[in-house]
Amino acid sequence: MYTSFFDVFSIGIGPSSSHTMGPMRAAARFVQLLRDRGLLFRVARVRVHLYGSLALTGEGHGTPSAIAYGLMGLDAESMEGPPPVPDPLLLGGERPVPFRIADHIIAEREQSLPEHPNGLHFRALDADETSLCEQVYFSIGGGAVKSREEMQLPEAPKMVSADLWEFHSCRELMEICMREGVSIARLARHNETRLRSAPELDARIRQVAKVMNSAIDRGTTSTGILPGALRMPRRAPQIYARLEDRFRRNETDALTIIDWINLWAFAVAEENAAGGRVVTAPTMGSAGVLPAVLRYYERYGCKDSPFSAETGTDILLLTASAICSLYRANASISGAEVGCQGEVGVACSMAAAGLAAAMGGSNQQVENAAEIAMEHNLGLTCDPVCGLVQVPCIERNAIGAVKAVNAARLAMRGDGSHFVSLDSVIATMYETGRHLHRNYRETSLAGLAKNAPAC
Repeated sequence: MYTSFFDVFSIGIGPSSSHTMGPMRAAARFVQLLRDRGLLFRVARVRVHLYGSLALTGEGHGTPSAIAYGLMGLDAESMEGPPPVPDPLLLGGERPVPFRIADHIIAEREQSLPEHPNGLHFRALDADETSLCEQVYFSIGGGAVKSREEMQLPEAPKMVSADLWEFHSCRELMEICMREGVSIARLARHNETRLRSAPELDARIRQVAKVMNSAIDRGTTSTGILPGALRMPRRAPQIYARLEDRFRRNETDALTIIDWINLWAFAVAEENAAGGRVVTAPTMGSAGVLPAVLRYYERYGCKDSPFSAETGTDILLLTASAICSLYRANASISGAEVGCQGEVGVACSMAAAGLAAAMGGSNQQVENAAEIAMEHNLGLTCDPVCGLVQVPCIERNAIGAVKAVNAARLAMRGDGSHFVSLDSVIATMYETGRHLHRNYRETSLAGLAKNAPAC
């Protein structure tokens, strides 16, 4: 099933797509449900119960505030940073209700709902504490949300177009590309322009690239301490200063490019950790990988590419989007469901494929790059220290970006033939993630979160 570029790349505030954007959207959906049922102005109080990973790491991921923003009717894409939560809160921007996070958002730390590890139960009460409306939502990764009823339904196509080139596996994707004589990026463009106008698509690509690059630029100059118990200082400005000093001194180092890639990934990951504006790629916890690889292409890679920087950027992002579609259809991009292999691992795979395509690689080389990148992220756990998207998440973005460049270069040195298919790696990733102990799936109950206590 094809997932649109517009769904793969969402713009919003950090630090987590599944713990921040998803709950914010769930809250907004609940308010709309109240409005649709004519109940909004009867509501005197709202209570929200969090389950699973949201209950265990939601506080460090900004979940409570995000829920409040959704209840207020704020839009994640247009927000520049996290505003304060008022009391009373204007429900849907219209109905004042008392709201204190400590009283009205309850973390059920010992419970998890069977449908998905990221569950939210919303209840609207009247002045007599009688329930007016209840709904359960699940934040399933990348900012996407489903109600309990939607979780029970078979997966339905998200879009309808008789001219859409649908694919359910990489094998089918490659067969369509061969049949039609197109690249993966061209296939993605074909599908997108069957769903909306070409100018609308091009504007979105430019916007996504701009937000990614803006996050790098802000992150390289913003100083201070990241929010949370770790009191982590931002490192990107120091890395940038050292690189600039080395340049002024005309010092040479064969591995300086790696330092730049690390810097760019750090910059975005730190912006995300601070609640800044970033792009899900495919999640916010992994938001630094693709922008770092994109900046690498724009500064270095395009010199050896058959495409201009702008065309190469389009190819890179469209290819990455198509690869993400495979993971969303056949596995998961939720750290709470499959560990960090579903976040940084998928980001690495997307970035490697996109870079190989932008460098003029064949479809077979693009698949090889995506497969190499994920194959060497298999089993990656999600065990954030103190429940914050900081340790090991920020460094992991940098490692993932460098690994993506290496995977693309390895694939480009071959002829595209490879022993392991991308489909088999995706299936293995999902199987591995489902077998990971719950404590290693964004609960902060084991791994580094337990053995490197700092809270």
